Amino acid sequence: MVYLLYELILYISVLFLVPFYLYRGLRYGKARHGLRERLGIYAQNFCSLLRGRKVIWVHAVSVGETRAAIPLLRAMRERYPDAVLLLSNVTETGREIAAGVAEVDHYIFFPFDLRWIVRKAFDIIQPDVIVLVETEIWPNFVLEAKRRKIPVILINGRISDRSFPRYRMAGKVMLPILDSIADYCMQSEQDSRRIRRLGAPSGRVQVTGNLKFDMQQPSIDPADLEAFRHELKLPENGRLWVAGSTHDGEAAPLLEVYLRLREICPELFLVLVPRHPERCRQVQEDLAKLGVAATLRSTLAMSPRTLQPGEVLIVDTVGEVLKLYSLADVVFVGGSLVNVGGHNILEASLLKKPVLYGANMQNFREIARLVRAAHAGLQVKNAEDLYRQMRLLLENPEELHRIGENGYHLFEKNRGATQRTLVVIDRRFLS
Repeated sequence: MVYLLYELILYISVLFLVPFYLYRGLRYGKARHGLRERLGIYAQNFCSLLRGRKVIWVHAVSVGETRAAIPLLRAMRERYPDAVLLLSNVTETGREIAAGVAEVDHYIFFPFDLRWIVRKAFDIIQPDVIVLVETEIWPNFVLEAKRRKIPVILINGRISDRSFPRYRMAGKVMLPILDSIADYCMQSEQDSRRIRRLGAPSGRVQVTGNLKFDMQQPSIDPADLEAFRHELKLPENGRLWVAGSTHDGEAAPLLEVYLRLREICPELFLVLVPRHPERCRQVQEDLAKLGVAATLRSTLAMSPRTLQPGEVLIVDTVGEVLKLYSLADVVFVGGSLVNVGGHNILEASLLKKPVLYGANMQNFREIARLVRAAHAGLQVKNAEDLYRQMRLLLENPEELHRIGENGYHLFEKNRGATQRTLVVIDRRFLS
């Protein structure tokens, strides 16, 4: 009865989602909305790619999960050179990141979780193993995989403070779904305990660590970085504060802090990177109402001038965060001043940058704890606290450098999740 209700809710949702994706298709072009793929309809060249080959289907819902999976995708490409590595996403921003992962043979939008669509997708793709990144569990998809005896492995698994009570409310309804997953590779002991309390068989659960610690420091040539700075029209002698993955409600306090900091550091320049690019124009309008000039990244090529002191750059493109962090003197990671639960703060540490973040880090509690313990970042309570900590860093370059170095050492200490996860995948894929 519960699954019938779930199916009914999905059908109602799809009635709204289909016209939504059709509209986005007309606005942005067919490749952007991927409605056909969400309905389990695939291009002929993709179907030809699959013939006669073993397939590993990796599913990562959006940007963060896709980036987390990159070290594993690279390791799988090396370990299984003849297999098809298929990567699916739910969001368009996740797909744009997937398009830049060279190790992937093909990437698609994840099918709607309606039984007839899921079965159609399985009939065409016929995966040999399925890898779900960070507790991305779709009931019909997982149950159909079990029916077909396709092993499903959950990797980099985590159960956040917010999602744990919601899963518990489902009670015994979750048990058949959890029993359909062959292996659970969890990030931490707490995540392991939580998934077992929800009903995952204890013998299938192990702690393999966080794949985000296996990200490789990007090799960016200093000349290319300087060219990127010039492309962004940033002042040559400016100090750069990059605020990444910001959400609604964070631009105003960040701007307030920025304007105060410029009184003691006039050369400071703020770059805002909203988590959802579609919000960028609204952020630009909001800043204009506060009397602050803001320029969209996508319009820079049309302007010959260098951005002026006090101006704000809003990044409405995807895939440039690491390059922006490389340019930054200080990084703030959003989703943490408002009740979103935070985002990945390790990307800044990977690049030896001091990272600041707010009090709302429920979704990344373990990472935030490790960063604090290693003195690799600063957690702030509110805008006033952010101002104090930012001022401390700007006025003390040695402290700024020390915190950045501590972050990189934290990476070195916690590497290894990829190899531990690969052992689990080996057992299922090579059997």
